[in-house]
Amino acid sequence: MPSISAVLIVKNEANKLPECLQSLSWVNEIIVLDSGSSDNTLEIAQGFSAKVFTNTDWQGFGVQRERAANYATSDWIFMIDADERVTPELESAIKAAISQGDAVWQINRLAWCFGRFIKHSGMHPDWIPRLYPRNKAKFDETRVHERLVNHLNLPVRRLDGVLLHYLFDSVRHQQQKAAHYAEEWALQRAAAGKKTFLTSAVLHALACFLRMYVFRLGFLDGKQGFLLALLLSQSTFSKYAELWQLTNNRNVKR
Repeated sequence: MPSISAVLIVKNEANKLPECLQSLSWVNEIIVLDSGSSDNTLEIAQGFSAKVFTNTDWQGFGVQRERAANYATSDWIFMIDADERVTPELESAIKAAISQGDAVWQINRLAWCFGRFIKHSGMHPDWIPRLYPRNKAKFDETRVHERLVNHLNLPVRRLDGVLLHYLFDSVRHQQQKAAHYAEEWALQRAAAGKKTFLTSAVLHALACFLRMYVFRLGFLDGKQGFLLALLLSQSTFSKYAELWQLTNNRNVKR
């Protein structure tokens, strides 16, 4: 049976990490790369016999994931986040998949937000490549919304089962995550020479709400669907506003 390493990048995930690691008891090794936790994330990881490393030179999600993957020693890498849980069905599917030859396997995430699973709103199905042979695929260097690059053109297949994604605990939690992502996105776009206007931020936010709540049937997700559409449209506005402020300030003469 080929071996498998579960790989995580973390920071201050003490509340969610235990349940994630419990769902990974079947893997050959767990790699945890911490970017500077101030809670007991590291102690929790060590309590689950994970191999724990630290790198606080944050250059974005893509770079950090690839750094973490480089510590793995198994035949396969399963990239997972602390707010995700492997279901028994997905565990069985992964064990079967790694015996079928080299491929990049996509996993369907199912998000839990504000008290219910979100099955519409453009958030489900949510197929993401997370299982791949070590050294035969790699993450790009984008700061946010990183992609797994299949540079060897391996077959891309889909696994049975779902990966449970406990996305937002509260409105405050969503706002904190959104602020971090907005900053990373703006830095990435600014580095690429992109600019924007505040009117564009407004239009993108409005389009996000309509897309999620109307066109992608977010209204079928009840009150949570409405709340998500509002919050993520606000997050969209914040991304473009951050970019506007960042690029505008650079042009201000002191």
